[in-house]
Amino acid sequence: MADKEIDKVSGVETTGHEWDGIKELNNPLPRWWLWTFYATIVFSVGYMAYYPAIPLIEGSTMGISGQTNRSVLQQELKAASEANAGLVSRIETSSLQDIRTNDELFRFAVAGGQSLYKVNCSQCHGSGAQGAPGYPNLNDDDWLWGGDLDAIYTTIKHGVRNGTADARDSLMPAYGEGILEAPQIVQVANYVMQLSGQEHDAASASTGKELYAENCAACHGEDGKGGRDFGAPNLADQLWLYGGTVDQVATQISKPKHGVMPAWGPKLDEAEVKKLTVYVHSLGGGEQSPATQ
Repeated sequence: MADKEIDKVSGVETTGHEWDGIKELNNPLPRWWLWTFYATIVFSVGYMAYYPAIPLIEGSTMGISGQTNRSVLQQELKAASEANAGLVSRIETSSLQDIRTNDELFRFAVAGGQSLYKVNCSQCHGSGAQGAPGYPNLNDDDWLWGGDLDAIYTTIKHGVRNGTADARDSLMPAYGEGILEAPQIVQVANYVMQLSGQEHDAASASTGKELYAENCAACHGEDGKGGRDFGAPNLADQLWLYGGTVDQVATQISKPKHGVMPAWGPKLDEAEVKKLTVYVHSLGGGEQSPATQ
């Protein structure tokens, strides 16, 4: 056509489009690219015919294969469940001590417990069970309610301060609300620092010792080593749930924080609670049952 414009430099016809003085050349696409493009169209048509592909109001077209990733997953989960049914049944009916001493059951329980931990517990206690402020470290041997298998099982199954009948429960009084004066709270905090061998004001701690004996020893013990019947922390070590400075300890004495843990018994079956118990016990801080010590 007479109105075609040819680029003077390349000798190629232009499309007639121009941006800021730059003209677009009308170069055809390479043949190999076009054939590849056409092949992808043919492939996509065949894919839609063979696999579930087209969304509908409810579900999708099933395709010739009738196979979905979800259906494959369900088949694999069913096969795994059937394969493990015998071990799960043994876990459910065996005592925690028998599970712990049987190599096959122990390995199965730890593997299953680790998966359960990641799904249900890691959000609070951390992916490595290292804990966080207000959430206990499950790797050490500092236990609020006991670290043997039975104690851990009870804590996991019933939880802590969650309002259910069998939950672990205790409350520390808010000593800053009319029980002790602010200077007295600081004195007790300094005595707690002394118990744990940390830097403190000796004169303040000396006065705080008497206040501690009157107000705190009933739960935390005269030596400050805690009381598991009450979930009272050990104050003589250097492991702290809400911080271990004088100010942080004083804040906890004045207006204590009380952690809450859900009861997992209603959410997990008996075998799952046992697997989770054995896994937590195996992390490094687990204790022997009192009868076997």
